[in-house]
Amino acid sequence: MIWSEIMENRRKPASLAATLDINCDCKEYVLDYLLHSFPTQLHENFTDGDGNLASRPAYDEDGNAVQCREACQRRDRLIEQLASMEPVQGALDQIVQRFGTDMVAEVTGRSRRIVRKVDSNGDRLAVENRPAQANLAEAQAFMEDRKQILVFSDAGGTGRSYHADLGARNQRLRHHYLLEAGWKADAAIQGLGRTNRTNQAQPPLFRPVATNVQAEKRFLSTIARRLDTLGAITRGQRQTGGQGLFRPEDNLESPYARDALRQLYVLIYAGKVERCSLAIFESMTGLSLTDSSGCLKDELPPITTFLNRLLALTIDMQNVLFTVFEQLLGAKVQSAIAAGSYDLGLETLTADSFTVTASEPIYVHPATGAETRLLTIAMQERNQPVPLEKAFELRREPGARLLVNARSRRAAVQLPARSLMLDDGEVERRVRLIRPMERLNFALTHLPETNWQEVDERTFATIWQDEVVQVDEFTTSELHIVTGLLLPIWKQLPEESTRVYRLQTDDGTRIVGRRVSAAWAASATARPDAPVLSPPQAIALLREGHAVLDLADGLQLRRSRLMQVNRIELTGFGPTAVDRLKAMGLFSEIVSWKLRLFVPDDIVTGSAVLERLFERHPLARINDRKAA
Repeated sequence: MIWSEIMENRRKPASLAATLDINCDCKEYVLDYLLHSFPTQLHENFTDGDGNLASRPAYDEDGNAVQCREACQRRDRLIEQLASMEPVQGALDQIVQRFGTDMVAEVTGRSRRIVRKVDSNGDRLAVENRPAQANLAEAQAFMEDRKQILVFSDAGGTGRSYHADLGARNQRLRHHYLLEAGWKADAAIQGLGRTNRTNQAQPPLFRPVATNVQAEKRFLSTIARRLDTLGAITRGQRQTGGQGLFRPEDNLESPYARDALRQLYVLIYAGKVERCSLAIFESMTGLSLTDSSGCLKDELPPITTFLNRLLALTIDMQNVLFTVFEQLLGAKVQSAIAAGSYDLGLETLTADSFTVTASEPIYVHPATGAETRLLTIAMQERNQPVPLEKAFELRREPGARLLVNARSRRAAVQLPARSLMLDDGEVERRVRLIRPMERLNFALTHLPETNWQEVDERTFATIWQDEVVQVDEFTTSELHIVTGLLLPIWKQLPEESTRVYRLQTDDGTRIVGRRVSAAWAASATARPDAPVLSPPQAIALLREGHAVLDLADGLQLRRSRLMQVNRIELTGFGPTAVDRLKAMGLFSEIVSWKLRLFVPDDIVTGSAVLERLFERHPLARINDRKAA
């Protein structure tokens, strides 16, 4: 609201400022650039010694450069037009003049400023001198709640505190707008830290400001990358640097961004980027993507060069390239997050309850006696199913449908989801299914292959409410943390994820360590004889997808993905064992003309099926999925 009012009123202050006999913009620099750099000299064609046609500046008989009259006229008209333009106020002047000095506390290094005055002579702008002690008085006025708006620059961002201090009169929520991120991450952290300090009534709400010019993300990307790097260096925790201001997609210089950029180059080379062919891209950016033979280069322009050249493109072309680039980057980041390989630094796990149920040493340092321990922790989380009223609210959104699965009798609300750009440049339209306790995303083209069918509101409400009633108040699961001395056995830990977590148990114990899969934990503490695993533990282990369970008689349990849904599948059975296995509770499906057996996904029913299965075919070994 503030910025829209400023932009609507910017013309009035500009016309008033034009009456002041001072320079309040950088117009003279632009005029000087046009006067000396505007291309006005004529060129002539000539043939070099190799017979190639080229061009060179033209000179008369006296050695003077030949000027193009039309170009000179265009230059002069442009200079006149620019010189007649009214000065554009900066953000600081607009804020001060819009809200007045009675509302705005300015803590900057300016000794003079243009302010609005309303007196008997009417509404006018005047130059105001500021004393050296103005910054101290302005900051005190804000903290004492005599002024509600504070604007400070680098000059006012050192040695002062503007947070909602418990000892200050002004304890209202601070909405901290970051107008100019700049290039210095340490300066940005210092500025943000002025409003977020200890002994405060409430933390501030940070709001980085950017326009809809896509290339401006170049600057936010740089500050995001440097904030993350600085946070990792100074605090040992990557997300503390950025304070959660930026998403993974905002860092345009990450490895995922570099992969997305290379894929963008491939799509441009293949002609799959609409409104931007290879010739247009190379002519507008000056970047060459092909070699002398017309093939795509092995060494393509880096991400920093691409982002810098993007600043010189038209707004429309920026939007075209950035839209494709962001789709590719978002798909790669989301894939990494879903696969568990995205490095988020030190993460804090939260739940209603953490209880250590087992603690076993897996390594003891021979010199110091320091231990590496494997902790088994019971995690209890409160279930919060989506109520029926919320489901009907979602029904009113565009493109929403009420669905029921004809096979499992489960209900879901279908909503449009964000499309993904595949590696070949094709855009995959996706849908999201909102269920009482989960959300499923998959391609729209796969929906007809499933058993989801649209139903009326009464049928949907009955099935949805039955599912909500059956949801337990809490969900209890197990997680395994390797803590203590980690460096000597770091290479022995699983490589699929290097995340480090921290949590606090119910008795106040703080734990920091690497989280490992249940399969790795079982193999690390395996006894010489057959491993022991209860059916509920086996269900949870298989749902994670990191382990494969080998049973007697050549049977194997693993997680499989079918129709965009994860299932627990039994493999290795013979044709004579199908009826016996189905009698134990497994169900069959014909997929690509092949019979496949699955364990029911429900924890109660699935545990009963696995219990009967383990009695006939005991568990022989727990394998890591990669090893299997």
